[in-house]
This record gives sequence, C-alpha cells and structure tokens, in this order.
Amino acid sequence: MANYIMMQGTSSHVGKSILATALCRIFYQDGVRVVPFKAQNMALNSYVTKDGREMGRAQVAQAEAAGLAPEVDMNPVLLKPTGNSCSQVVLMGKPIGNMSAGEYHRGYSVKLFDQVKAALERLKASYDTIVIEGAGSPAEVNLKSTDIVNMRIAKYLQAPVLLIADIDRGGALASLVGTLELLDDEERALVKGLIINKFRGDITLLKPAIDFLEEKTGKPVLGVIPHIEHMGIDDEDSVSLEEKQEYPSSGDIKIAVIRTPKISNFTDFDCLAGEEDVSLYYVQEAAGLGQPDLIMLPGSKNTTEDMMYLRSSGLETVIRAALESGIPVIGICGGYQMLGQEIHDPHHTESEHDGIEGLGFLSMTTTFNAEKLTSQVEADCHDLYFMGQNITAQHLRGYEIHMGQTTFLGAADKHPLQILKRADRPCDQIEGSARLDGLVFGTYIHGVFDHDEFRRSVLNALRLAKGLPALQNTRNVYAEKQHSYDALADVVRQHLDMEKLHAIMDGNER
Repeated sequence: MANYIMMQGTSSHVGKSILATALCRIFYQDGVRVVPFKAQNMALNSYVTKDGREMGRAQVAQAEAAGLAPEVDMNPVLLKPTGNSCSQVVLMGKPIGNMSAGEYHRGYSVKLFDQVKAALERLKASYDTIVIEGAGSPAEVNLKSTDIVNMRIAKYLQAPVLLIADIDRGGALASLVGTLELLDDEERALVKGLIINKFRGDITLLKPAIDFLEEKTGKPVLGVIPHIEHMGIDDEDSVSLEEKQEYPSSGDIKIAVIRTPKISNFTDFDCLAGEEDVSLYYVQEAAGLGQPDLIMLPGSKNTTEDMMYLRSSGLETVIRAALESGIPVIGICGGYQMLGQEIHDPHHTESEHDGIEGLGFLSMTTTFNAEKLTSQVEADCHDLYFMGQNITAQHLRGYEIHMGQTTFLGAADKHPLQILKRADRPCDQIEGSARLDGLVFGTYIHGVFDHDEFRRSVLNALRLAKGLPALQNTRNVYAEKQHSYDALADVVRQHLDMEKLHAIMDGNER
C-alpha cells in the first residue's frame, strides 16, 4: 500500500512542480519506489511517452528525478490551450476534442475522475510512495465543485497536503492564511504543513513571521526554501516565459526565439540557452528582434493564428528582412509549418480559419488532419547544409506532436533527416526540409537540439560564419540534468524538515 504526500499552492507558479520534483529525487536517492502524479495539467509544454501518448512536461521531469520512464498514468488529463478560453482535452495521452472552459468546468471534468482514480490505483499497486501535485490554488471557490486536481484528490486518498507560498512575489503570509480560511473543515484538516518558497535574504528576519503563521493557523512551517537560480530543469508552462530573457546579453552567438501567443514546447531551446557562447532571448514585437545570428520559430498550439500574429505584428516583415540580409531561420513543428508556402485547415482542427499563406521560405504546404501524430523517433542527419557547413549527426532522439501533414513541392529543398525508428519500430522516412542556400531549416522533431553533437555543429556553423573559431562540444545534457536533480534535492533536504515530513506521511505528526 503506497503512502502519499501532496503539494498544493496558494496560486499558480509558486513552486509546486519543482518541490515535487525535489521530493521525487530525495525519495529515489533513499531507495524508495516513488512515482509522481498530477491528475490534470494545463500546459503547452508537452511530451510524448514511449507508447506514443502525450503528457505534461512537469511530470516528465518528476519521473526522471524518480528514475522512471514517463507514462500517462502520472498525468491522466492534459489541457492544451488553443485560444479564446478553449483547450484541447487530452485524456490518457490521446486527444478527445476541444472544449471551452465553460463546457469543461460545468461538469465534464468530474466525468473524468473515474479515469483519474483508475490511474491512481495502478500507481498505488506498483509504487511505495506517490508524490502528488495540485494545480493553481485549492481555494478557487468558483471552481471547487468540479475541481479534480486539488482537494478532490486529497480527500479521495486522504493524502496529507503541504501548502506552498511564493514569498518572492509578496503577500505570502496573507495568501497562506487566506487559503486555509477558504477551505472547509475536512480540507483544512488535510493540510499538515506549510512551506515558504523562493526566499531571499536573512532567514533570521523571517522568524517572527514563521511564529505568527504557526500560531495563527495551527500548522507547522516545514521549511523555508531559498530562491534557486538556473536549476536547469524543464519549465512546465508558459507562465515561466515571463521570466525568460527578452534582450540579448553577452555571448558570441545571439539567438532570437519568436514568442508567438500560442507558443508551445519552448523547452526545445533550453539546451541552446545553456551554452556558454549563446545569448538566447525571446521576441514578442518587431522592434525587439535586434541583430540576432539565428532566428528560431517555435512550436505552436494554433499555427494558423500564430502565423496571423507574425503578419499583423510586423514580425514577418523583420524576419523576412533579416533572412534577406543572411540571418538564418530555423523552425520546429508549428514553426516549421510556418516556413512553408501555405497552411490549410479544412476541418478547422486548430481554428475557425480555413488556412493561411505561410512565410514561403520552404517549398512545401501543410494540411491539418483530424488525427494527431504522437511518437518518439530516432533519426540521422545527413549533410544538412547550414551557413556554409555540412552537418552530419547520428541517432538524434526526440518526439513528434502534430496534426499537420506536410507535402513537399518538387526538389527545390533538401530533406536532411531520415527517421530510423518511430515508436520503437523500424522506419525509413525523410523528414525536415532545408533550403539549398543553407539559410532555412525546419523539422517536426522536438528535442533535436538536445543532441550534443548536432547542437554544437549548428552553433559552430554560426561561429564560423562570424569569423569565430569552432568550439569542441564539452556538454552531456543527460548528465547535466541528473546533476540538476541531485543539486535540487540537496537544497531541499537542507531546508525542509525531513523528519517531520516523514512523520506526516506515516500519519505520526503531532
């Protein structure tokens, strides 16, 4: 029989995901069979599991921290916003349709709770400990009756809850006290401790506040977690984009990522941002493009509307001018589709629009189908001509998430990627497209820049074009990520009362 600990927050983005990740790593280090769980995620950063199902990236990071391969039982419901208060609902890794917020919250979410419970029961049968993450706040009184991710889960399992507040944004004491006041008696009883997260400064100055909280609420403060910079762990959703760099800093190579309104899977660029010679920044307006060495178009949950945004905002004009001046453009997934001649949506799969003209940088068109392709893939890169260099790399591993079928128009472009495996089955299919002048490249494969050799080859091509010497690859992204999980666990162990936490999980708290 598994035991549980649940992380809930006073609001979104207070650190629930990262602290759940830390606990997964701590228990894993201690030899516990631990698994993460979040009933419902709302995020545009998603991942494809080995069996071709889609889930939120927060639970992927938590699974990795727990030494596990991600599986959809860890995140049975995923909501992917498409715009206009509407989301694609992904149940057990497969899309079941688009719904407005009203449709979903007025009863449909509760209908999914049986699937959520079934996923929990499977995890309970296989693991010793389940680290559970809530969403937003449990005190959203307008949503509580149909909520399936916070107190409904805690009450179903009778799981102890730790309530987290972000002191860095201010009002942490009031938000903790207020959240508890808005819970009913049974819910309040399940909250066994408080955590103050993202603290900066002298901890002794916080002692009166901690004493006040414990006296006022009757709940122990289990820890004050310091603000941790540059953790190197994947971000959950676009809320964290607000903290991303918007202007280029020092760095030999400046990479501009176009931040469209429906941007998705921006974790594709984290490995590039982690390079010492790279300054990676996000651009929302035409005036912010500056003088990059590379422009990147990210994935999108609504490619047609994001293409319309490029056009109306003036970004298309400055991107086109940059390309004409010799600055290369790379697109991934939705960004790749935008590089083509046209985008068609005859079934209104993504939006109410029938289609739109693309940027016209590549000789291809894309048509959206009703069926979504979600697969892990392995590919080789054969002679990608980019910025005057021929790039070759083997065993690029990533995943595809798209509903578009891309058709190549003649032989105007090269197709440098060859998919060798899709969903662990042999495959022999060309993928991606590159312009013959070496200035434009696109691919459907998310995570392609996680490949150390491929990433450094692209960066070195940019360096050589600027008259800078090529650099040797010195990074191992997998090892870096494991180190980040260990470092996070060390910080949380140091600042969280682990003895009291274990007593709470064992039902022995005082």
